[in-house]
Amino acid sequence: MPTDYKPRLHIPTPVSRPGDTPDFSRLDLSAAGAIRRPETCAAEAQMRDIPFALIRVLDDAGQAVGPWNPQLPPEVLRRGLRAMLVTRVFDDRLFRAHRQGKTSFYMKSTGEEALAVAPSLMLGRHDMSFPTYRVLGWLMARDYPLVDLCHQIFSNARDPLKGRQLPILYSARDYGFYSLSGNVGSRFGHAVGWAMASAYRGEDHVALAYIGEGTTAEGDFHEALTFASVYRAPAILCVTNNQWAISSFAGIAGGEETTFAAKAIGYGLPGLRVDGNDFLAVWAAVAWAAERARAGQGATLIEFFTYRAAGHSTSDDPTRYRPADEAAHWPLGDPVDRLKAHLIAIGEWDEERHAVLLADLDRDVRAAVKEAEQTGTLGNSKPPVAEMFEGVFKELDWRLIEQRREVEA
Repeated sequence: MPTDYKPRLHIPTPVSRPGDTPDFSRLDLSAAGAIRRPETCAAEAQMRDIPFALIRVLDDAGQAVGPWNPQLPPEVLRRGLRAMLVTRVFDDRLFRAHRQGKTSFYMKSTGEEALAVAPSLMLGRHDMSFPTYRVLGWLMARDYPLVDLCHQIFSNARDPLKGRQLPILYSARDYGFYSLSGNVGSRFGHAVGWAMASAYRGEDHVALAYIGEGTTAEGDFHEALTFASVYRAPAILCVTNNQWAISSFAGIAGGEETTFAAKAIGYGLPGLRVDGNDFLAVWAAVAWAAERARAGQGATLIEFFTYRAAGHSTSDDPTRYRPADEAAHWPLGDPVDRLKAHLIAIGEWDEERHAVLLADLDRDVRAAVKEAEQTGTLGNSKPPVAEMFEGVFKELDWRLIEQRREVEA
Protein backbone atom coordinates (compact mmCIF):
# COMPACT_ATOMS: atom_id res chain seq x y z
CA MET A 1 0.00 0.00 0.00
CA PRO A 2 1.39 3.47 -0.85
CA THR A 3 2.62 5.37 2.20
CA ASP A 4 0.80 8.51 1.10
CA TYR A 5 -2.58 6.77 1.05
CA LYS A 6 -5.40 8.66 2.75
CA PRO A 7 -9.03 7.64 3.12
CA ARG A 8 -11.42 9.59 0.95
CA LEU A 9 -15.13 9.99 1.35
CA HIS A 10 -16.97 8.57 -1.65
CA ILE A 11 -20.11 10.42 -2.71
CA PRO A 12 -22.17 8.38 -5.21
CA THR A 13 -23.22 10.44 -8.22
CA PRO A 14 -25.43 9.45 -11.17
CA VAL A 15 -23.84 8.98 -14.57
CA SER A 16 -26.12 11.54 -16.24
CA ARG A 17 -27.46 14.85 -15.02
CA PRO A 18 -29.75 17.44 -16.69
CA GLY A 19 -28.29 18.43 -20.04
CA ASP A 20 -26.24 15.23 -20.38
CA THR A 21 -26.90 12.42 -22.82
CA PRO A 22 -28.59 9.50 -21.00
CA ASP A 23 -26.13 6.65 -20.54
CA PHE A 24 -27.15 3.13 -19.52
CA SER A 25 -24.11 1.41 -21.03
CA ARG A 26 -22.91 0.42 -17.56
CA LEU A 27 -25.87 -1.94 -17.05
CA ASP A 28 -25.17 -5.65 -17.33
CA LEU A 29 -28.44 -7.08 -18.65
CA SER A 30 -28.79 -10.84 -19.03
CA ALA A 31 -30.27 -12.10 -22.29
CA ALA A 32 -33.91 -13.15 -22.29
CA GLY A 33 -34.26 -16.79 -21.29
CA ALA A 34 -30.62 -17.14 -20.20
CA ILE A 35 -31.09 -17.52 -16.42
CA ARG A 36 -31.78 -20.91 -14.88
CA ARG A 37 -34.93 -21.48 -12.81
CA PRO A 38 -34.12 -23.31 -9.54
CA GLU A 39 -36.54 -25.78 -8.02
CA THR A 40 -38.86 -23.87 -5.69
CA CYS A 41 -37.82 -25.87 -2.64
CA ALA A 42 -34.09 -25.77 -3.37
CA ALA A 43 -31.76 -24.66 -0.58
CA GLU A 44 -30.92 -20.98 -0.67
CA ALA A 45 -27.20 -21.80 -0.70
CA GLN A 46 -27.66 -23.48 -4.10
CA MET A 47 -28.94 -20.33 -5.83
CA ARG A 48 -26.59 -17.54 -4.75
CA ASP A 49 -25.69 -16.74 -8.34
CA ILE A 50 -29.29 -15.78 -9.19
CA PRO A 51 -29.37 -12.34 -7.44
CA PHE A 52 -26.54 -11.10 -9.67
CA ALA A 53 -28.28 -11.95 -12.96
CA LEU A 54 -31.50 -10.59 -14.45
CA ILE A 55 -34.50 -12.85 -15.05
CA ARG A 56 -36.11 -12.04 -18.41
CA VAL A 57 -38.72 -13.87 -20.50
CA LEU A 58 -39.64 -11.57 -23.41
CA ASP A 59 -36.98 -11.17 -26.08
CA ASP A 60 -36.58 -8.27 -28.50
CA ALA A 61 -38.95 -9.92 -30.98
CA GLY A 62 -41.72 -10.15 -28.40
CA GLN A 63 -41.40 -13.91 -27.96
CA ALA A 64 -41.47 -15.66 -24.57
CA VAL A 65 -38.34 -17.76 -24.11
CA GLY A 66 -36.45 -19.72 -21.46
CA PRO A 67 -37.22 -21.69 -18.30
CA TRP A 68 -39.02 -18.83 -16.56
CA ASN A 69 -41.75 -18.60 -19.23
CA PRO A 70 -44.99 -19.04 -17.23
CA GLN A 71 -46.92 -20.28 -20.30
CA LEU A 72 -49.88 -18.00 -19.65
CA PRO A 73 -53.04 -18.37 -21.75
CA PRO A 74 -53.84 -15.44 -24.07
CA GLU A 75 -56.92 -14.39 -22.09
CA VAL A 76 -54.75 -13.82 -19.00
CA LEU A 77 -52.29 -11.78 -21.04
CA ARG A 78 -55.13 -9.65 -22.39
CA ARG A 79 -56.46 -9.09 -18.87
CA GLY A 80 -53.00 -7.97 -17.87
CA LEU A 81 -52.72 -5.59 -20.79
CA ARG A 82 -56.14 -4.10 -20.06
CA ALA A 83 -55.32 -3.55 -16.37
CA MET A 84 -52.02 -1.86 -17.22
CA LEU A 85 -53.69 0.35 -19.81
CA VAL A 86 -56.51 1.48 -17.53
CA THR A 87 -53.91 2.28 -14.87
CA ARG A 88 -52.06 4.51 -17.32
CA VAL A 89 -55.21 6.19 -18.64
CA PHE A 90 -56.43 6.82 -15.09
CA ASP A 91 -53.03 8.21 -14.05
CA ASP A 92 -52.98 10.65 -16.94
CA ARG A 93 -56.54 11.85 -16.28
CA LEU A 94 -56.09 12.32 -12.53
CA PHE A 95 -52.71 13.98 -12.97
CA ARG A 96 -54.47 16.58 -15.09
CA ALA A 97 -57.18 16.88 -12.45
CA HIS A 98 -54.48 17.84 -9.95
CA ARG A 99 -53.18 20.52 -12.30
CA GLN A 100 -56.75 21.83 -12.50
CA GLY A 101 -56.90 22.16 -8.70
CA LYS A 102 -59.34 19.29 -8.18
CA THR A 103 -57.12 17.38 -5.77
CA SER A 104 -54.15 18.21 -3.58
CA PHE A 105 -51.74 15.44 -4.62
CA TYR A 106 -51.18 12.64 -7.10
CA MET A 107 -48.52 10.07 -7.99
CA LYS A 108 -48.26 8.22 -11.30
CA SER A 109 -47.04 4.66 -11.87
CA THR A 110 -45.92 5.16 -15.46
CA GLY A 111 -43.46 2.43 -16.46
CA GLU A 112 -44.13 0.30 -13.38
CA GLU A 113 -47.60 -1.05 -14.14
CA ALA A 114 -46.47 -4.67 -14.62
CA LEU A 115 -45.14 -4.83 -11.04
CA ALA A 116 -48.66 -4.38 -9.67
CA VAL A 117 -50.85 -6.04 -12.28
CA ALA A 118 -49.04 -9.36 -12.72
CA PRO A 119 -48.91 -10.21 -8.97
CA SER A 120 -52.53 -9.11 -8.51
CA LEU A 121 -53.73 -11.49 -11.20
CA MET A 122 -51.41 -14.29 -10.10
CA LEU A 123 -52.07 -14.34 -6.34
CA GLY A 124 -55.26 -15.50 -4.62
CA ARG A 125 -58.08 -13.52 -3.06
CA HIS A 126 -56.96 -14.42 0.46
CA ASP A 127 -53.37 -13.28 -0.10
CA MET A 128 -52.56 -9.72 0.94
CA SER A 129 -50.64 -6.94 -0.80
CA PHE A 130 -48.79 -4.34 1.26
CA PRO A 131 -48.38 -1.72 -1.45
CA THR A 132 -46.63 1.54 -2.08
CA TYR A 133 -48.27 4.44 -3.87
CA ARG A 134 -47.26 3.13 -7.31
CA VAL A 135 -49.23 -0.12 -7.05
CA LEU A 136 -52.56 1.22 -8.27
CA GLY A 137 -52.53 -1.49 -10.96
CA TRP A 138 -53.26 -4.09 -8.25
CA LEU A 139 -56.72 -2.59 -7.80
CA MET A 140 -57.26 -2.14 -11.53
CA ALA A 141 -56.51 -5.83 -12.11
CA ARG A 142 -59.20 -6.72 -9.55
CA ASP A 143 -61.81 -4.32 -10.98
CA TYR A 144 -61.98 -1.94 -8.04
CA PRO A 145 -64.62 0.72 -8.90
CA LEU A 146 -62.98 3.65 -10.67
CA VAL A 147 -65.46 6.13 -9.23
CA ASP A 148 -64.52 5.14 -5.66
CA LEU A 149 -60.86 5.82 -6.45
CA CYS A 150 -61.89 9.26 -7.70
CA HIS A 151 -63.95 9.97 -4.58
CA GLN A 152 -60.94 9.10 -2.41
CA ILE A 153 -58.59 11.26 -4.49
CA PHE A 154 -61.01 14.21 -4.35
CA SER A 155 -61.51 13.68 -0.57
CA ASN A 156 -65.21 14.34 -1.07
CA ALA A 157 -68.33 13.31 0.83
CA ARG A 158 -68.36 9.85 -0.81
CA ASP A 159 -64.72 9.09 -0.03
CA PRO A 160 -64.82 5.38 0.91
CA LEU A 161 -62.13 6.06 3.55
CA LYS A 162 -64.14 8.93 5.11
CA GLY A 163 -61.27 11.39 4.84
CA ARG A 164 -58.91 9.31 6.98
CA GLN A 165 -56.22 9.01 4.28
CA LEU A 166 -54.46 11.48 2.01
CA PRO A 167 -55.28 11.32 -1.72
CA ILE A 168 -53.91 8.16 -3.41
CA LEU A 169 -53.27 6.44 -0.04
CA TYR A 170 -55.93 3.84 -0.82
CA SER A 171 -57.20 0.99 1.35
CA ALA A 172 -59.29 -1.93 0.08
CA ARG A 173 -59.19 -4.94 2.33
CA ASP A 174 -61.71 -6.92 0.29
CA TYR A 175 -59.40 -6.57 -2.70
CA GLY A 176 -56.29 -7.80 -0.85
CA PHE A 177 -54.93 -4.25 -0.63
CA TYR A 178 -53.60 -3.27 2.79
CA SER A 179 -53.90 0.40 3.75
CA LEU A 180 -51.26 2.51 2.05
CA SER A 181 -48.79 4.47 4.13
CA GLY A 182 -46.62 7.43 3.26
CA ASN A 183 -43.99 5.77 5.47
CA VAL A 184 -42.93 3.28 2.81
CA GLY A 185 -40.58 1.36 5.08
CA SER A 186 -43.50 0.08 7.12
CA ARG A 187 -44.62 -2.14 4.22
CA PHE A 188 -42.11 -4.92 4.86
CA GLY A 189 -42.61 -5.06 8.62
CA HIS A 190 -46.40 -5.16 8.33
CA ALA A 191 -46.24 -7.82 5.63
CA VAL A 192 -43.89 -10.07 7.58
CA GLY A 193 -46.03 -9.74 10.70
CA TRP A 194 -49.18 -10.56 8.73
CA ALA A 195 -47.46 -13.55 7.12
CA MET A 196 -46.22 -14.84 10.48
CA ALA A 197 -49.75 -14.62 11.90
CA SER A 198 -51.15 -16.45 8.89
CA ALA A 199 -48.60 -19.25 9.27
CA TYR A 200 -49.31 -19.42 13.02
CA ARG A 201 -53.00 -19.99 12.24
CA GLY A 202 -52.10 -22.80 9.85
CA GLU A 203 -53.27 -20.96 6.72
CA ASP A 204 -51.56 -21.09 3.32
CA HIS A 205 -51.91 -17.38 2.60
CA VAL A 206 -49.04 -15.27 1.31
CA ALA A 207 -48.16 -11.63 1.96
CA LEU A 208 -46.56 -9.57 -0.80
CA ALA A 209 -44.98 -6.21 -0.01
CA TYR A 210 -43.33 -3.43 -1.98
CA ILE A 211 -40.75 -0.82 -1.07
CA GLY A 212 -38.49 1.36 -3.21
CA GLU A 213 -34.77 0.75 -3.45
CA GLY A 214 -34.10 3.85 -1.34
CA THR A 215 -35.92 2.28 1.60
CA THR A 216 -33.41 -0.59 1.72
CA ALA A 217 -31.09 1.92 3.42
CA GLU A 218 -33.49 2.19 6.37
CA GLY A 219 -33.68 0.01 9.45
CA ASP A 220 -37.22 -1.18 8.69
CA PHE A 221 -35.87 -3.18 5.75
CA HIS A 222 -33.26 -5.06 7.77
CA GLU A 223 -35.53 -5.73 10.73
CA ALA A 224 -38.20 -7.19 8.46
CA LEU A 225 -35.72 -9.45 6.67
CA THR A 226 -34.42 -10.72 10.00
CA PHE A 227 -37.91 -11.72 11.16
CA ALA A 228 -38.79 -13.14 7.73
CA SER A 229 -35.69 -15.33 7.81
CA VAL A 230 -35.84 -16.48 11.42
CA TYR A 231 -39.55 -17.35 11.36
CA ARG A 232 -39.76 -18.47 7.72
CA ALA A 233 -42.62 -16.08 7.09
CA PRO A 234 -44.61 -16.84 3.91
CA ALA A 235 -43.84 -13.43 2.42
CA ILE A 236 -42.70 -12.08 -0.93
CA LEU A 237 -40.66 -8.95 -0.30
CA CYS A 238 -40.30 -6.80 -3.41
CA VAL A 239 -37.82 -3.98 -3.89
CA THR A 240 -38.87 -1.69 -6.75
CA ASN A 241 -35.54 -0.50 -8.08
CA ASN A 242 -36.81 2.26 -10.37
CA GLN A 243 -33.43 4.03 -10.26
CA TRP A 244 -34.65 7.08 -8.33
CA ALA A 245 -35.84 7.59 -4.74
CA ILE A 246 -37.48 11.00 -5.12
CA SER A 247 -34.41 12.93 -6.36
CA SER A 248 -31.72 10.57 -5.00
CA PHE A 249 -30.45 7.93 -7.39
CA ALA A 250 -30.07 4.26 -6.47
CA GLY A 251 -26.36 4.57 -5.64
CA ILE A 252 -27.20 6.44 -2.43
CA ALA A 253 -28.84 3.22 -1.17
CA GLY A 254 -25.92 1.01 -2.22
CA GLY A 255 -26.85 0.31 -5.82
CA GLU A 256 -23.27 0.88 -6.99
CA GLU A 257 -21.87 -1.82 -4.70
CA THR A 258 -24.12 -4.79 -5.50
CA THR A 259 -27.64 -5.64 -6.57
CA PHE A 260 -30.53 -5.11 -4.19
CA ALA A 261 -31.52 -8.75 -4.65
CA ALA A 262 -28.11 -9.76 -3.29
CA LYS A 263 -29.00 -8.25 0.07
CA ALA A 264 -31.07 -11.40 0.63
CA ILE A 265 -27.93 -13.54 0.91
CA GLY A 266 -26.94 -12.08 4.27
CA TYR A 267 -30.24 -13.28 5.70
CA GLY A 268 -30.23 -16.75 4.14
CA LEU A 269 -33.14 -15.85 1.85
CA PRO A 270 -33.40 -16.47 -1.90
CA GLY A 271 -32.95 -13.32 -3.97
CA LEU A 272 -34.36 -12.86 -7.46
CA ARG A 273 -33.50 -9.94 -9.74
CA VAL A 274 -36.20 -9.50 -12.34
CA ASP A 275 -36.85 -7.37 -15.41
CA GLY A 276 -39.69 -5.28 -13.97
CA ASN A 277 -40.85 -4.16 -17.43
CA ASP A 278 -41.47 -7.75 -18.52
CA PHE A 279 -45.00 -8.80 -17.48
CA LEU A 280 -44.22 -12.50 -17.92
CA ALA A 281 -40.98 -12.35 -15.92
CA VAL A 282 -42.74 -10.54 -13.05
CA TRP A 283 -45.52 -13.15 -13.06
CA ALA A 284 -43.04 -16.04 -13.11
CA ALA A 285 -40.91 -14.70 -10.26
CA VAL A 286 -43.90 -14.03 -8.00
CA ALA A 287 -45.37 -17.45 -8.82
CA TRP A 288 -42.05 -19.12 -7.92
CA ALA A 289 -41.82 -17.24 -4.62
CA ALA A 290 -45.48 -17.93 -3.76
CA GLU A 291 -45.09 -21.64 -4.40
CA ARG A 292 -42.00 -21.68 -2.21
CA ALA A 293 -43.79 -19.79 0.59
CA ARG A 294 -46.83 -22.10 0.52
CA ALA A 295 -44.48 -25.09 0.73
CA GLY A 296 -43.19 -23.81 4.07
CA GLN A 297 -39.83 -22.62 2.71
CA GLY A 298 -40.27 -19.03 3.88
CA ALA A 299 -39.74 -15.66 2.27
CA THR A 300 -38.11 -14.51 -0.96
CA LEU A 301 -36.62 -11.09 -1.74
CA ILE A 302 -37.30 -9.89 -5.29
CA GLU A 303 -35.66 -6.87 -6.91
CA PHE A 304 -37.78 -5.53 -9.74
CA PHE A 305 -35.39 -3.72 -12.06
CA THR A 306 -37.39 -0.93 -13.70
CA TYR A 307 -37.47 2.81 -14.30
CA ARG A 308 -39.70 5.59 -12.92
CA ALA A 309 -40.71 7.28 -16.16
CA ALA A 310 -42.70 10.10 -14.53
CA GLY A 311 -41.87 12.39 -11.65
CA HIS A 312 -41.93 11.12 -8.11
CA SER A 313 -45.20 12.98 -7.55
CA THR A 314 -47.06 16.11 -8.60
CA SER A 315 -44.65 17.96 -6.29
CA ASP A 316 -41.57 16.79 -8.21
CA ASP A 317 -39.83 17.99 -11.36
CA PRO A 318 -37.46 15.21 -12.48
CA THR A 319 -35.81 17.41 -15.12
CA ARG A 320 -33.99 19.12 -12.26
CA TYR A 321 -31.93 16.02 -11.45
CA ARG A 322 -31.87 13.77 -14.55
CA PRO A 323 -31.87 14.19 -18.34
CA ALA A 324 -35.33 15.14 -19.61
CA ASP A 325 -35.36 12.29 -22.15
CA GLU A 326 -33.77 9.63 -19.96
CA ALA A 327 -36.93 7.52 -19.72
CA ALA A 328 -37.04 7.15 -23.50
CA HIS A 329 -33.55 5.61 -23.42
CA TRP A 330 -34.29 2.98 -20.74
CA PRO A 331 -32.96 -0.22 -22.37
CA LEU A 332 -35.72 -2.49 -21.05
CA GLY A 333 -38.48 -0.54 -22.75
CA ASP A 334 -42.04 0.03 -21.62
CA PRO A 335 -44.09 -2.75 -19.96
CA VAL A 336 -47.31 -1.92 -21.81
CA ASP A 337 -45.63 -1.79 -25.21
CA ARG A 338 -43.77 -5.04 -24.58
CA LEU A 339 -46.84 -7.04 -23.55
CA LYS A 340 -48.78 -5.59 -26.48
CA ALA A 341 -45.95 -6.62 -28.84
CA HIS A 342 -45.95 -10.14 -27.38
CA LEU A 343 -49.69 -10.56 -27.89
CA ILE A 344 -49.37 -9.34 -31.48
CA ALA A 345 -46.41 -11.67 -32.07
CA ILE A 346 -48.43 -14.72 -31.03
CA GLY A 347 -51.45 -13.63 -33.06
CA GLU A 348 -53.67 -12.74 -30.11
CA TRP A 349 -53.88 -8.96 -30.56
CA ASP A 350 -53.70 -6.24 -33.19
CA GLU A 351 -53.54 -2.47 -33.52
CA GLU A 352 -57.25 -2.11 -34.28
CA ARG A 353 -58.33 -3.94 -31.11
CA HIS A 354 -55.78 -1.97 -29.14
CA ALA A 355 -57.19 1.35 -30.34
CA VAL A 356 -60.75 0.24 -29.51
CA LEU A 357 -59.70 -0.83 -26.02
CA LEU A 358 -57.94 2.47 -25.38
CA ALA A 359 -61.03 4.39 -26.46
CA ASP A 360 -63.26 2.28 -24.22
CA LEU A 361 -60.97 2.77 -21.22
CA ASP A 362 -60.73 6.50 -21.81
CA ARG A 363 -64.54 6.69 -21.89
CA ASP A 364 -64.84 4.67 -18.65
CA VAL A 365 -62.30 6.83 -16.83
CA ARG A 366 -63.91 10.06 -18.02
CA ALA A 367 -67.31 8.83 -16.84
CA ALA A 368 -65.94 7.88 -13.40
CA VAL A 369 -64.24 11.26 -12.97
CA LYS A 370 -67.37 13.12 -14.06
CA GLU A 371 -69.53 11.16 -11.63
CA ALA A 372 -67.14 11.86 -8.75
CA GLU A 373 -66.98 15.55 -9.66
CA GLN A 374 -70.75 15.74 -9.25
CA THR A 375 -70.25 14.90 -5.57
CA GLY A 376 -67.42 17.42 -5.37
CA THR A 377 -63.71 17.93 -5.79
CA LEU A 378 -61.11 19.27 -3.34
CA GLY A 379 -62.64 21.83 -0.98
CA ASN A 380 -66.10 21.64 -2.54
CA SER A 381 -67.21 18.54 -0.68
CA LYS A 382 -65.90 16.55 2.26
CA PRO A 383 -66.89 13.64 4.51
CA PRO A 384 -68.82 14.51 7.68
CA VAL A 385 -66.37 15.93 10.22
CA ALA A 386 -67.90 13.72 12.92
CA GLU A 387 -66.37 10.72 11.13
CA MET A 388 -63.06 11.52 12.85
CA PHE A 389 -64.52 10.12 16.06
CA GLU A 390 -65.51 6.78 14.52
CA GLY A 391 -63.39 3.66 14.18
CA VAL A 392 -60.71 4.69 16.65
CA PHE A 393 -61.95 3.81 20.14
CA LYS A 394 -64.32 0.97 20.96
CA GLU A 395 -66.15 3.30 23.34
CA LEU A 396 -65.84 7.10 23.40
CA ASP A 397 -65.12 8.71 26.77
CA TRP A 398 -67.04 11.80 27.93
CA ARG A 399 -64.50 14.25 26.51
CA LEU A 400 -64.74 12.83 22.99
CA ILE A 401 -68.52 12.68 23.25
CA GLU A 402 -68.56 16.35 24.18
CA GLN A 403 -66.17 17.24 21.34
CA ARG A 404 -68.32 15.38 18.85
CA ARG A 405 -71.39 17.19 20.11
CA GLU A 406 -69.65 20.52 19.56
CA VAL A 407 -68.62 19.52 16.03
CA GLU A 408 -72.13 18.43 15.12
CA ALA A 409 -73.78 21.51 16.62
